[in-house]
Amino acid sequence: MNRRVFLSSSVLLSAAYRRTEVSIDGDRFFINGQPTYKGRKWQGHRVEGLLMNTRMVQGIFDDRNPESIKNWYYPDTGKWDANRNTNEFVAAMPLWRQHGVLSFNVNMQGGNPRGYAPQQPWVTGAFQPNGDIYPEYLNRLRRILDKADELGMVPQVGVFYFGQDQVLESGAAVRRALKNTVEFLLTREYRNVLLEVANECNNRKYDQPLLMPDLIVNLVREAKAITVKRRRLLTGVSFNGNTLPTPEIAGESDFILLHGNGVRLPDRIREMVRQTRKLAGYRPKPILFNEDDHFDFDLPDNNYIAALSEYASWGMMDIEGYQSVPVNWGIDSDRKKGFFRLTKEITGA
Repeated sequence: MNRRVFLSSSVLLSAAYRRTEVSIDGDRFFINGQPTYKGRKWQGHRVEGLLMNTRMVQGIFDDRNPESIKNWYYPDTGKWDANRNTNEFVAAMPLWRQHGVLSFNVNMQGGNPRGYAPQQPWVTGAFQPNGDIYPEYLNRLRRILDKADELGMVPQVGVFYFGQDQVLESGAAVRRALKNTVEFLLTREYRNVLLEVANECNNRKYDQPLLMPDLIVNLVREAKAITVKRRRLLTGVSFNGNTLPTPEIAGESDFILLHGNGVRLPDRIREMVRQTRKLAGYRPKPILFNEDDHFDFDLPDNNYIAALSEYASWGMMDIEGYQSVPVNWGIDSDRKKGFFRLTKEITGA
């Protein structure tokens, strides 16, 4: 039986200034009590209730390593500027929204600014070794989330990223970082946020045991247990590309995150969605691809359309366009134009 998940009290002090609230009803996303893309179908495929998105993890990016920060200098100024990066991110958000993109993911520890670079000497995360958060990162995150609330968008806030978890000194620091992040989001009364506890928890580059598949479910539970004014965050965790979650994670998560990285045949995307729904822990809930480096937007079939055909949301990962720093957050390349054009067509934006 489908069930509506409302994770905010009926009366909130923030109601006067918070405009956007996300909820879940069975396998559909709702914004402010209405299904996303209400009534929309595309080529016979149901679009209503999905959450089309794109990976924008570098929105609050900075680098605390003086040896590597030179890698991110802007060509026009010859220096790196974290506030400029966030300012340009916020300025581009209305354009994404106009094309039907309702969600994006931004990560507290960023993402690999060199795509699939095997080593990550840079220090790009928001966390101090003990799990406290640098205030300047929270200030940049606040600006993004406030704008998303204004625009009716649903950010996916990721907490941990492989290759950067090493900065945390212990398991206790991992738990503290998670708690600090969740409490920041709840105490500022953000009702439009989805939480991704860790990006690709089965990636071998993680050092902290709590962030690995055998133990990550405990952090999902801890995040869900944190409440402020009787509210908690809708929570999930992702695995590597072409990988299904464990049955335990499928059961514990409010929504299921899949990655299509490396999947070159759209039929495999369809198969992943069908297999996910057969997992022992699965009950009706949204399935959301929030990372996929497969494009072919001009073809009659691609990973995006394959996910849609199985009633799963889809999100693009454009390493060159939206993850390599410094980022141009506009729609300035053929790949970006292809994604946004197709999203606008599918969603009827």
